[in-house]
Amino acid sequence: MPAPNPAALDFLLTRRSRPAKTLTTPVPDRDTLMTLLTAAARTPDHGKLEPWRFIVLEKAALTRLAGRIEPLAAKLGIEPEKIEKAKRQYCDADLAVAVVFSPKDSEKVPHSEQLYSAGAVCLSLLNAALAAGWGANWLSGWASHDRSFCEEGLGLAEHESIAGFIHIGTETMAPPERPRPDLDQIVEWVSA
Repeated sequence: MPAPNPAALDFLLTRRSRPAKTLTTPVPDRDTLMTLLTAAARTPDHGKLEPWRFIVLEKAALTRLAGRIEPLAAKLGIEPEKIEKAKRQYCDADLAVAVVFSPKDSEKVPHSEQLYSAGAVCLSLLNAALAAGWGANWLSGWASHDRSFCEEGLGLAEHESIAGFIHIGTETMAPPERPRPDLDQIVEWVSA
């Protein structure tokens, strides 16, 4: 029989992201964040390629990125309401970790599996932060899909992209529970 871990299962059954706009200081210090990043790096990774890396964005870096939003939006013709929301994602944050998808050449492991691994890192970091008592949220947004924002603003290589920004901080309020999937609608049992 398996050895259950009821506390871990209860955490997974009740976990809830905290909206980034509700997070404040204090944020994890570097030692604490290294523990969370270590947990995140223990994700499924076919071929042990580590097709991802982390960029820790502290307040000054986030403010700098916020300053790139309006000029980029003007160039791309983004609607005003989307501009302000994107700007706030960076200027209101105190700490975020950019999870960078950095695929490796591999005959054995397709690009898609490497991308799934980067997504798993995002979820693992989010859950590690929540399990450690921090508020956390996984965001992306239109700017994170723009090459100039990624390369000039974050220093990404041409083959890299953003899997997500994990915002981490102290929650100011617990969000209400939201509707969850109806498993009867999405589970299929195959017996033969």
